[in-house]
Amino acid sequence: MRRHFTFVLKYLVPLLVLVVLMIWVIKRWKVWFGNPPEEPYTALSCPDRVLLTFGDEKEENRNVSWQCDSVVKPSYVELVSLTDSDTMRVEAQGEVFQSRCGRAVYYVARLRNLKSDCRYAYRAVTDTLASSWYHFQTYPVGRSSFSFLYVGDVQDTLYGQANRFLREALARHPQSEFLVCGGDLTERPADQYWTETFRDVDSVAQAMPLLTVTGNHDYLKGLVRRLERRFTLVFSYFLDSEVGRNQVYSLRYGSAEFFLLDSNRELPYLLTQRRWLEKRLQESQARWKILVLHHPLYSLKGWNNLVQRWVFDGLIRKYGVDLVLQGHEHAYARMTNIDKKLICKTTPVYTVSHCSPKNYRIRFDKRFDKFGISSRYYQTVEVKEDSLVLAAYEVYGHQLYDSLLIVKHGAGEEGHIIDLGQDIPEYLEYVPNPHKKKDLKFAKRIKEYQKRKP
Repeated sequence: MRRHFTFVLKYLVPLLVLVVLMIWVIKRWKVWFGNPPEEPYTALSCPDRVLLTFGDEKEENRNVSWQCDSVVKPSYVELVSLTDSDTMRVEAQGEVFQSRCGRAVYYVARLRNLKSDCRYAYRAVTDTLASSWYHFQTYPVGRSSFSFLYVGDVQDTLYGQANRFLREALARHPQSEFLVCGGDLTERPADQYWTETFRDVDSVAQAMPLLTVTGNHDYLKGLVRRLERRFTLVFSYFLDSEVGRNQVYSLRYGSAEFFLLDSNRELPYLLTQRRWLEKRLQESQARWKILVLHHPLYSLKGWNNLVQRWVFDGLIRKYGVDLVLQGHEHAYARMTNIDKKLICKTTPVYTVSHCSPKNYRIRFDKRFDKFGISSRYYQTVEVKEDSLVLAAYEVYGHQLYDSLLIVKHGAGEEGHIIDLGQDIPEYLEYVPNPHKKKDLKFAKRIKEYQKRKP
């Protein structure tokens, strides 16, 4: 009997553990390492996929990127000031990019010395072929009032539905001067998904600057994840701001400064970003500090992203970051802090948002003020002198879902928060699949949260 028990412990139990581990790895293999195949493609022979974004760290500068053909040819942006009809020709640099199933040239033109508070018309020209004409607006430099639009993950595979959402949002908030995305704008790094992305931002990303951080879906999976050069050529502000192969970028815009991080990287890279971020925060004289990264530092799913929180959260609190815009976990959530007297809500404010067809089963952490599930959202951020108003809207009907006001009177000061969204009902309707245990557990968590929330 003892020999039999020893045999089971020595051989059968390890074998059983190994079998269970193998089954788990097989089930997760595609999630960890599976990249969808890229469909073969041929780049158009005329300028295509035109995108306007910011340039270097100065708010008045712009970059224009586009794709054309598979061989580098003389290219430029034709730029016309609609104020005085001045016409400029800005030369572009071209670079060949070979993906898994195709080859294309990406061009970048850096528009510098633009006039303040001026409307421009522009088009991309490669060889003798030109894109359509597009228009954009510059604004007075250093203003204390401005507004922008934010979306989390888009990953739209619904044939351009996101384009309708974005255009409707901008029609309702025409004061928005640029668009910020929290990563995963593209479903996967393959040409067919880039086609979908440019359909999503059509007429939007040509008329106002688009800023995005890297998301996990922007990387090719593998033992070591890899970001394609194509991403950096499209979002060309990273070309001059990379630090140690980290996609980081800062921009001073009006009375605010933006800090973009790449939260997808391994720990040594994150520590490099930490050093970069601390230096930039120390040097910043902006009244408002806004941080954008993909992974929520306070996860909606439990104990995720602890490494990112350990690396960055201390700096956020130490140097008075006011607003942290995040994506990745497909739901809406907003978290504020409490002052030392445990009376008033204060900065930093952490928000998670998404505009994707997919929704996640989240946990209702007591540290958060508000949640949203089973919908899509976008946010407006409006800065006016010593106040900042953050508002979240549902894309269906564009109804106001959440809002708060931050008041502060100088750089480095802790912001006082007035919660304008506490009386707006949370949308927590959820119909579980009765045959899925995870769905039933999530429905139970929702009911428990509703009972405990006043």
